[in-house]
Order: sequence, then C-alpha cells, then structure tokens
Amino acid sequence: MVNKNRMNRVAAAMAAAALVSVAVPAATAQAATAPRIDLKVLVVDDGGSSVEAITTELRDTGVPFTRVALGTANRPVIDAAYLADTVDGRPRAKYQGVVLPNENPFGEGSAEMVALTAYETAYGIRQVDAYTWAHPGVGLEYTDNGGFSGQLDGTRAAVTAAGTAGPFGYLGGQVAFEDNSPLVPESFGFMGKPRAGYTSYLDAPVGSGRASLVGEYAHDGRSELVVTFGYNQYQQQFRLLARGIVDWLTQGVHLGQSRNYFAVHVDDVFAPDARWSKELNCTPGDYACPGGEGKESTIRMTAADARYLAQWQQTKGFKLDLLFNAGAGEEWKTQNGGTDALTAQLVADRAGYRWMNHTYTHPFLGCVQNTDTVPWTCTRNAQGAVNWMSRAEISAQIRDNNNWAAAKGITTDRSELVTGEHSGLKTAPQQPQDNPNLAGALADNGVKWAGSDNSREPAQRAVGAALTVPRHPMNVYYNTGTNAEMADEYNWIYAARAAGGSGLCEDNPATSTCLPAALDVNTGYLQYIAPQEARTALRHVLANDPRPHYVHQSNLAEDRTLYPVLDQVLDTYRALYAPSAPLVNQSMKGTGVELSRRTAWDKALADGKVTAYRIGTAVTVKAPSGTVAPVTAPNGTRKQLLLGTADFGTAYAGTRSTWTAPEPLQSAVTLRLPG
Repeated sequence: MVNKNRMNRVAAAMAAAALVSVAVPAATAQAATAPRIDLKVLVVDDGGSSVEAITTELRDTGVPFTRVALGTANRPVIDAAYLADTVDGRPRAKYQGVVLPNENPFGEGSAEMVALTAYETAYGIRQVDAYTWAHPGVGLEYTDNGGFSGQLDGTRAAVTAAGTAGPFGYLGGQVAFEDNSPLVPESFGFMGKPRAGYTSYLDAPVGSGRASLVGEYAHDGRSELVVTFGYNQYQQQFRLLARGIVDWLTQGVHLGQSRNYFAVHVDDVFAPDARWSKELNCTPGDYACPGGEGKESTIRMTAADARYLAQWQQTKGFKLDLLFNAGAGEEWKTQNGGTDALTAQLVADRAGYRWMNHTYTHPFLGCVQNTDTVPWTCTRNAQGAVNWMSRAEISAQIRDNNNWAAAKGITTDRSELVTGEHSGLKTAPQQPQDNPNLAGALADNGVKWAGSDNSREPAQRAVGAALTVPRHPMNVYYNTGTNAEMADEYNWIYAARAAGGSGLCEDNPATSTCLPAALDVNTGYLQYIAPQEARTALRHVLANDPRPHYVHQSNLAEDRTLYPVLDQVLDTYRALYAPSAPLVNQSMKGTGVELSRRTAWDKALADGKVTAYRIGTAVTVKAPSGTVAPVTAPNGTRKQLLLGTADFGTAYAGTRSTWTAPEPLQSAVTLRLPG
C-alpha cells in the first residue's frame, strides 16, 4: 500500500522545486558520428515503492539496469563522465533510459540534474518520473484547476487514443485501480489537466471532464513519462502499465522480453480424492485425521463432468493439462463393477487435452513413511539409514503410466513428469533431501522436467540430469467437491478460534491473516474465496511468471469449484488486453526451458558478460557462447543472417521478441531496425 502521508510530504516539498534544464550545443546533439547507445537502464532509487516496482519489472523481464541508491554513502556521482564516454572513437551513451523517483530528486540547482538533462538532450534518452504530483513543472495544471488529488481506490481509468497509438496499445482500454478492501486505502495520487507539450496516455473522469494520470511531457528537447499516482509492484494498475512504461523508456528496443503466461494442471485425473469432513475438521483417510476411520468418502469426476470440461474448453478457448494416474483409475474400475464411464469419456476426447504423467498409482516416492506419528516420519533400517522407495519401483510407476497412455492412443511428452504430491523431491522438515533413487529413475525414463511445488521451492534446480519446474498451488482445495466444503475448510484454516476456526492464523501471523469473521458456508466460496484466488492467479499472469498453476480433478467434479476461478481470470484478462497480447498457455517443458534460459541470462548479466548496444538502426548483442539472449524490438526488425536477413522474433503486444543467438559463423546477434 502506498503511504499517503509520506507522498503528501513529498508533493509539498516538490512544489517548491524547479526542474533544472540546460541547453546543449547543436553540434553536440547532431554529432557527425552516430553515437553508440548501450542497452542498459539507469535507475535512481529513493527507496520508494514506485521505483521498486519499475526495477522489479526490469529485473523480471531481463532488462539490464544499474541502480544508484540515493542517500547511501559512497554512491557514484551522476555527472557527464558517469553517463557518457567514447569507445573506439565513437561517442557512447552508457544508458538508453533513465528512471527517476520524480522529475528532480536531487534538489533545486543540482549539478547531477544538470548533467542528466544535458545527457538526455544530447543522446535522445528518455526519462520516467516514477511518481510525481500534478504541476506545471511536468506539463500539468495544478489539481485545483480541473484536477484531483486523493485516494484512487476503484478509479476507472482509460487509455487515451494517444496511449493506444503509442506505448499502451496492447491494452483493451480500461485500467481499473484496485479496491480490494473498503477498510484499507490502497492507492493515492493526482490527476491534472495537460498543458502545452503534454500528451496524456491514461486519464480518468474528474467532474464533467477528464484529467491525466500518465502522460508524456516533451520540453527542452527532452521527453519524460510522467506518472502521478503511487503504486507497488503487485498492484494491478501498475502491472497493466509496466510493459508500456519499459517500451516507452527504451523506445521499443531493449534486452529482455515479457509474456503473459497461464497454464493450469489438473492433478489426479482418473483417481478419486479424499473428502474433507465438516464434523471432524480433517480428511478421513488421511493419517492425521483422528476419528476418521470408517468415515472415508471420495470425490471423483463423472462422465458428465468430463463432457462439461470439453464443452467449457471449447467455449473459453483454453486447454487444461490433465495429469493422470491410470493405475488408480484401473483400481477404481475394478472396485466399481468393472466399468468406468469417466475414463471412457476422457479417452474418447483425448485429443482435446494436454496429458502429463502423474505416476501410475500416485504412491509417495520418497522415504518409506511412518504414519503412526503426527507429523509422519521417515522409517530407518537397523543401521539407522533412511528407507527409500527403490529406483526400480519409481521407474515402474513412470513407465507403467506411459505404457497405459500409449495403449489408449493418448499422446504424452515423456520428458515431463509430476510425481504424486511432488514426492521423491525433498519435503521439509521430515525429508530434507531428495530420494537418492529419484534422479536415476527419471533418467531411466527420459524425464527432463519434473514438477515441483512453488510454495516450497520457487527456484528451478537440478535433480540429476532433470530440472524442476515450480508450480503455483491454487487455493482450491483437493479434498472438497462442493462450494460449502470449500468455505468450511477455508474457515477452519483462516478463522480465529473465537470464530470457530483452528487458530492457525493466530499462531502464525507472519504467514497468515485471520478472516475478520467466518465466511457464510453457503456464499463464502463464490463471493469471497473464488474472486480472491482469481486475483492471485491474475497477478502471476501479469508478472511475466511462466510457472503453471495446479489444482485437482475433484475441483472439476460435483459443484465444479474450479470454473468460477478460471472464468474470472480468463474473462478479466480478455477484457483488459487487446488481441495482440494473448495468454500464452504453454507446456511444462516450454516453461522449464524458459526458466532455464532466464537463469543463464541472469548469470551472464550478473557476471558482466553481456555487451549490447544500438548505433543508428543497427543493434548488436554479444553474450557468452551457448547463452541465448532475450531481445525486444519494433515490428519490421530484421535479423542479419550470414547471407541476407530474416524477420526477427515473434509478434506480441505490439512489438517483436524472442530468445536469440548468433547464426552459424557469427560472433554476435545483429538486428536491423526499421528506418
């Protein structure tokens, strides 16, 4: 949440400040030799949430930047030598864009602001004012002349025609400011009417007119992107604008790339899931459910649920990943008269889904568990060593599931695997290491990508020759089939003891927030839980996060609790974005490759082994051998081949981008920008 009082003090101080600008001799601005402009951004950081948000966008999309922290001892002085020099006889601008906390964070008469102004003018470098107030110094009227200052929660802003034609053309038009709680102020800012030289990109209604929240101020040979509201990296209004801010700052040419990813894994397909007990406040069948013996109940999709799923996918234009346990399905079939209409329906519709191996019968693939204790522990042999599931047993679980699918005509990518409960991977605190037999079993079956739980292990890591792919758990519980069951279990976890909950939220205030009151079990899921979970998932989507989300087949059964969440995510996204920025629903393998490339790229940047610059309409990118570089460029950009050129990248959100490397016999990537 933005600190309103702090920003009011900042605004008051800034009212007395004047932007310092200097004239640059024409000979400097129009040098005979085209300058080299390095593809790196300078970030001047005051510690505020708005600069932090932009910095996060740069980091998470792979854009290199240098951060200068104001107020710290021994920070570099921003002067002419810090900003520019000469390389091989050619003038060099060390930064292609500048992010400032506001239009002049150094104070009136600052030599550093004079140097920045001269630099931006000489090299055509753009500047983002991360958060400032509406006043003539940034091309806006004061708020008392048709403007506004105050809380912006729930404001319905809109992209202007200039914004659509410019940096925010990937948006559908509306930018709604979050208003998640009537009890908590979430946004504060200013809206002002444009003066000469100011072009508004985002505005909102004020009285009978409209006033600007984001716009470009062109003056004195410079361009500033002026943002007049506070924000943090998680808020939807910033996430919607983040891509456009970076593209505007870099003039559409930069290292790094961004997509809006959304993939949903449905675990336990063909297998039944245990059901939550409202009476016991636990799940009978689970070892940690005292009194549950003989009260077990399960949830399993029906053929009607499968037909509904196929129809929903077609209507929504969105495909789910079905992670299946064929052996568990065969066991269910044997126990239920030898027929299984669900499996028959899903197999008949097999071409409509992406399928993934979830092991044959969903056993725990780690240590041999002792479930006589709560929590469970790993059993040990007479010598005190942990008993592990064997390599042969793990391998059979993978192989048998693959063979069953092949016999049914189901296509799978055998390089992908998600084990039941992500077992076999380390599980703190009981099993602090991977099953030492897991890596060999993965190799035996050609598995290169192993799903993991993002809430436990958000970073990708190696398991032998395989790499993990972290998955986001969705807060739609595996052990509930109805909306009322969901709300009841949610109350048990998140309500205080006085409200009938377990008190877990009271005991762990750093990781969990108690509900102000228990939810109505009849309405709580649809009115509170589903919208909240949709917002969380959408936040991941808008943050260039490729990690898939996962749920369970039980969420497609009975009340079909998953669909309200997915409907809200998909419908909201498609209302917010133009068709040029579709959701990217990629395979787990595709996500694994993306994450591994990001890791290598971040290391190359951290090691200072990337060189990238622009001279006129030519862009050169050099990275360590074997490292592919993410690059974004305007439509019409061509990649230089050994002979001739080819279209660069793929189109997304109004630009073209891809991971790219030099062609054979080349030492660098060379791009030719459109005239």
